[in-house]
Amino acid sequence: MNESIGCIGGGRVIRILLHGWREVGLLPENVIVSDPNRGALDQITAEFPGVTVLQDQNTLAAGQDLVIIAVHPPDAGKVLGVIAPALKPDAIVISLMPKLTIAQLSGMLGGFDRIVRMIPNAPSMVLSGYTPVTFSEGIATGDRAMVGTLMESLGRYVDVPEQDLEAYAMISAMGPTYLWFQLYELEKIAVSFGLPPERAADAVRKMAEGTVQTMMWSHLTPEQVMDLIPVRPLGEDEPAIREMYRKRLPALYQKLKG
Repeated sequence: MNESIGCIGGGRVIRILLHGWREVGLLPENVIVSDPNRGALDQITAEFPGVTVLQDQNTLAAGQDLVIIAVHPPDAGKVLGVIAPALKPDAIVISLMPKLTIAQLSGMLGGFDRIVRMIPNAPSMVLSGYTPVTFSEGIATGDRAMVGTLMESLGRYVDVPEQDLEAYAMISAMGPTYLWFQLYELEKIAVSFGLPPERAADAVRKMAEGTVQTMMWSHLTPEQVMDLIPVRPLGEDEPAIREMYRKRLPALYQKLKG
């Protein structure tokens, strides 16, 4: 990839993307990351020695071909107002933020309209990502293809209506957090039953892969899938777990949409 990348913000999600692009051989030679947090920049330097890090110099990062915005939405107004004059006319701004629409971002950037919104997820770092993307009308077909190639290299990307992005943030972006702690707990329990740690990890992770594959490829209804195993040790707790999902996730979704 010949395009340079400037990252405004150097937190977890930027490290995930850089890791994935390095794995697939698409990390550009010219990558600049700007962040006010020295610790975040030190992590970038330790993991990606060839990346240029700058402490709180957003305008320099904004002068690249692709400018990735990875800041908290409440900080966006101040940050985007400062970098707007530094953007190249043919640059592409990629926002990783939920909540702020393309129209709002364009307004904060003084009318700049070459904007992409996307919601990445953590499995991108191992090239198993699922990335919903929305392009502004200012992004031409060739530029869409370039961005698509970049994101598809990390797994799968889908072109979606902008109003759906917050739903994807709740499901594909935050979804791993709903499952990881349970899977790691199962590994610990398996070890307590006497399995060697490596065997416990292998059993749990292969089980998780097979669980999803059964949902995808068995051609059974959800009810039929869940009826494949007669003993359900957590059966009595399932209503409470479902209620947690139904209570907490819609409330957070409404907060994102608001």
